Amino acid sequence: MKFIKDPINQFIKLETSSSIILFGATIAALILANSPLSEQFLDFWKNYITFSLPGFELSKPIYKWINDGLMAVFFFLIGLEIKRELLTGELSHVKKASLPFFAAIGGMVIPAALFAVLNAGNAGSEGWGIPMAADIAFSLGILMLLGNRVPSGIKIFLMAFAIIDDLGAVLVIAFFYSSNLIWMNIFVGLAIVVVLALLAKYNYYSKYIFFIGGVVVWVLFLKSGIHATIAGVLMALTIPLRRKTDTRSFYRRGKDILDEFLSECNTQDEKTVLTKKQLYAIDELEELTETTTSPLQHNEHQLHGWVSYLIMPVFAFANAGVAFKFSGDTNIALSINLVISMILGNFIGIFSFSWLAIKLKIAELPENVNFKQLAGVSFLGGLGFTMSLFITGLAYNDAALIDSAKMGILFGSLIAGILGYVTIRLTSKESGEV
Repeated sequence: MKFIKDPINQFIKLETSSSIILFGATIAALILANSPLSEQFLDFWKNYITFSLPGFELSKPIYKWINDGLMAVFFFLIGLEIKRELLTGELSHVKKASLPFFAAIGGMVIPAALFAVLNAGNAGSEGWGIPMAADIAFSLGILMLLGNRVPSGIKIFLMAFAIIDDLGAVLVIAFFYSSNLIWMNIFVGLAIVVVLALLAKYNYYSKYIFFIGGVVVWVLFLKSGIHATIAGVLMALTIPLRRKTDTRSFYRRGKDILDEFLSECNTQDEKTVLTKKQLYAIDELEELTETTTSPLQHNEHQLHGWVSYLIMPVFAFANAGVAFKFSGDTNIALSINLVISMILGNFIGIFSFSWLAIKLKIAELPENVNFKQLAGVSFLGGLGFTMSLFITGLAYNDAALIDSAKMGILFGSLIAGILGYVTIRLTSKESGEV
């Protein structure tokens, strides 16, 4: 099982260590937003940056460049993860995928319905998509605090659940938070996606052509009314999972290249400067390595650090800053409704749908996991920080509603995280499993 656990543990370590940076960026944004520098900090993100060419111009405030531009890379990574999991991972088998699938459905439908009921007739009802989201980085960070109390089955379940939940959020954004659509731009963008997908299907892939195509699709979607980040997901689906070089060929050719490299070392004293043959050997080994890894897996591996350690913290720093000034414009009811929907809605939805799927024998509990621990994970599903903040920016234009929603998200995520941690800690014993 080591060959299965090692990649999972590496993924978890990356996500949990990034959660520390994400948490730090959030705290920094909150401190600055409630300090004497509040006005300068909040106004900074509204400054416009303009790119212009003859006959073409893009002009947006800084926070929009982050939310529409940098987050497109985040959604591209989500798309890569979804495709990989569907084809080869935890979601590739019905038995493995059924429990996180039902959990994710419950974690989307019930919170959204509960918020719609609680906030019916009040301002901000269009924000029903906010409590649906789950934040994998913070959730896994909380599980890591529990150490070896947590069976690996819980971590794998949470990862699979979060990926399906992200897919649901992408569909919600595409169908419910896009407006004033320019269909010509959408059709041209989709046509480019189809062409790139066909090229990948027939074993042609060039990272340069796919990058240029991705930028064009992003601009077309940006100008179409559909959210530009959807371009990231669609482009991810065109990236092939097929490898050009099999592992045995890699080993044989790699050994030959290293032997050639070593032969140069034997014919001369060790020097700082490599010979031309050694440089050629390194270049050939790099090319061989790249063709042995599938483009999808290569892109996912390369982007994960950038997204986890840079893009998500920058997004949090730009979006989490909210001044806690309870004035007449503050919509306390909206904040409370979001808190209730995030915590209670996700707990009821995730746990009840999972319990029902297990009792109907459609799904089964992961190994070494009990229903009490599943209840703790159901609370963690209410920790929806990153995606919830993102949907807030799409759902609301009014500053008072945005700030009220952010307060609800922050308090709801905090309480959900604490409840999840306490529940799992009280219902789990120390074990030797990692």
